Amino acid sequence: MPKKRLLMVAYHFPPIQGSSGVQRTLRFVRYLADYGWEPLVLTISPCAYEATADDQLADIPTGTVVKRAWGLDAARHLSIAGRYPSFIARPDRWANWQVAARYLGLQMIRRYRPHAIWSTYPIATAHQIGAALATRSRLPWIADFRDPMAQDDYPTDPSQRQCFVRLEQQVAQHAARMVMTTPGALRLYQDRFPAAAGRMRLIENGYDEAAFDGLDDSTPLNAGCLTLLHSGIVYPDERDPRALIAALARLQAEAPEAASRLRLRFRAPVHAGLLQQLALTHGVQDLVEILPPIGYRDALAEICRADGLLILQAANCNQQIPAKLYEYLRAGRPIIALTDPAGDTAQALAMAGISHTTRLDDAAAIARTLAVFCRAPTASYRPDPIVVAQSSRQARTAALAALLDETLSAPGHQPVSP
Repeated sequence: MPKKRLLMVAYHFPPIQGSSGVQRTLRFVRYLADYGWEPLVLTISPCAYEATADDQLADIPTGTVVKRAWGLDAARHLSIAGRYPSFIARPDRWANWQVAARYLGLQMIRRYRPHAIWSTYPIATAHQIGAALATRSRLPWIADFRDPMAQDDYPTDPSQRQCFVRLEQQVAQHAARMVMTTPGALRLYQDRFPAAAGRMRLIENGYDEAAFDGLDDSTPLNAGCLTLLHSGIVYPDERDPRALIAALARLQAEAPEAASRLRLRFRAPVHAGLLQQLALTHGVQDLVEILPPIGYRDALAEICRADGLLILQAANCNQQIPAKLYEYLRAGRPIIALTDPAGDTAQALAMAGISHTTRLDDAAAIARTLAVFCRAPTASYRPDPIVVAQSSRQARTAALAALLDETLSAPGHQPVSP
C-alpha cells in the first residue's frame, strides 16, 4: 500500500547544533515510515543557525525529501550596531523565512501531494507557514506546540506578545489538531480555547533507543570525583542557576570534604559568563566545569557516564518539561531535580519513580540535596526502567501516526488534490 505523505514545517533540523528541540522532528522523520507515513521536510537554510554540525545528518533516512527555504536571523544578519527594527521580527527573528518557505512549500505540495501538513513551535514563524500552506492547499493542518506560546510574562515585548496571541487564535480556529507535549500545556490550551479542546492531543517528548546503542557507561567523567552534569542551555530565568551555585558554596563551607569530591559540569550552557561570574563570586570556581558544545552522540555518552544528572526548571515553566529529561531517564543515572514540585517536570519524574524534588530557588534545600547525593550517589533518585521504556521516540511516533490517521478519517474531512 502506498504511504501517506506528511509535509513537516520545522525550524529546528540538522545541521543545527545546540538545541534539544531538533530531536522531536528528527525522530518523527526517522520513524514515521514504519507507521505508513512518508515525511517531507520544509526547513530553513543553515545560514540562519548560530551553530551547525554535521553529526546528525546521517540520522535523516536516505531518500527523505528535505527542502531548505532561505531565511536569516534578524539579530545576527539584519542588525546595525546590534539593533534592528522590531517590525522585521514579528512573530520572531526568523519571520523573513516565511516568504521563501511559502513559495517552496506550495511547490512541494504540487509535486509530492501530501495528505496533511504539520508545523512545530518554537519557532512561531513555522506555524505561520503551516497556516498559510494549509489555507492555500485546503489540507488538514496539525500544529505542534513543544512549549506554550503566549504566556503571562512571555514574550516580554507587548507587540510581540500580541502577535503570539493572534497566531494562537488562528491556530485554534483553523488547525485540524493541536498537539502539546505536557499535561499542563494541554490543560492550559483547553482552558484558553474551549471550542477547540476536542481537537487537542498530548504527545510527549521521548528518547531514541537507537541513539544509545553501544554507549559506554562504565568510565566516570572525573576519576575520584562525583560529577553532576547539566547538559544543555542554562537560561538565566527559566533555569536560574543562582541558588544552585550558592548552595554549592554552602556545601563547601559546611561539609568541605564532601564538596571537594563534587564537580558541577555544565555542558553547552550558552550563558557561560553568568556561570563563571557566579562561581567566582561564591568562591567555588574549582568545583564548576563549563564546557563547549559537542556532538549529539558524544553528549549522550557523557550523560551515560555522569554520576548524576541535573535538571533545572523554574516555577514559571511549570507547564513545560525539558526534552532532555527523557534522555536522562533512559540513561538510568541518578537525577537531581531542582524544580517546583507542582510542575509538570516534577510530575513526570514522579511517574518514573523519582519522587524527591528540590525547589530551584531554595539554596539551603539544594545544599542538603547535594550533601545527600555526595553521601550516597547511587542510593536514590534512579528512574523506574519499566516506566522509562514507555517513553521511546518510536512510541511517540506511533502516537503521531495514529493522530494523523484519525485526522484523515474524521467526519467532514474531504481528501484534497492539491
